[in-house]
Amino acid sequence: MNVYRIDEERARREKAQKEQPPQRPSGPPVFNLPGIIVWLGGILIAIHVLRVMVLPANLDNLIIELFAFWPVKYAYLGSLPPFDLLSSLWAFVTYSLLHGGAMHIIFNLLWMAIFGSAVARRFGVGRFLLFSAACSVGGALAHLATHWGEGAPMIGASAAISGQMAAAIRFVFERGGPLGAIRSNDPTAYFVPAQPLAECLRNQQVLVFVAVWFGLNLFFGLMSGPVAGQPASVAWQAHIGGFVAGLALFPLFDPMPQRRNS
Repeated sequence: MNVYRIDEERARREKAQKEQPPQRPSGPPVFNLPGIIVWLGGILIAIHVLRVMVLPANLDNLIIELFAFWPVKYAYLGSLPPFDLLSSLWAFVTYSLLHGGAMHIIFNLLWMAIFGSAVARRFGVGRFLLFSAACSVGGALAHLATHWGEGAPMIGASAAISGQMAAAIRFVFERGGPLGAIRSNDPTAYFVPAQPLAECLRNQQVLVFVAVWFGLNLFFGLMSGPVAGQPASVAWQAHIGGFVAGLALFPLFDPMPQRRNS
């Protein structure tokens, strides 16, 4: 092929490219979050909107009575009607589906999106949901132990999300993890082996972040509204219980082998 044929072929290809319809760039998805985080966040928002904007006050109070966590019920288990007795069992988890106000749920969804997403990617849907429920139970037990017989209900996903945060800090700051000093930007970042707990708690990033998180949690928690006529309060014992449960249960749910120091 001589030089003229080469020029003709180049011109033909350039013309063909110009005549092709423009292709849309492949941008990032609308929600760069695991599906379970999007669905769970949507469910929490839908429940809150239904309670606040649709249901009358008497039905909302009934939901709080049946699904919030009431420490007073456990002081009178022997005299509770059968349905209230059942509600005292499922309330260890269902209280985490209810929230006291817009800022309460927004704050929880924000932290779930950040740290719950990392845990969901690592654990998968089934393990993530079971782990979150177990951390809710841990938070409820801590609240019950420190508020025995109290007549005010506890609601909110903070204990479960505290557990998710505890699980996330076990691996996100590791070398090659999504927030590590030397990090990977592909999905393998969420599957780096976790260090033993004692080593993790020596990480200054972990300690500083936990302190900042509790400070922010206090600020937004104080802005939550009253529940069923009861004054709102920040259930710090439940948050700590969920966090400790997350640290303790992480190795049982983690599908990756633990990193061993040489």
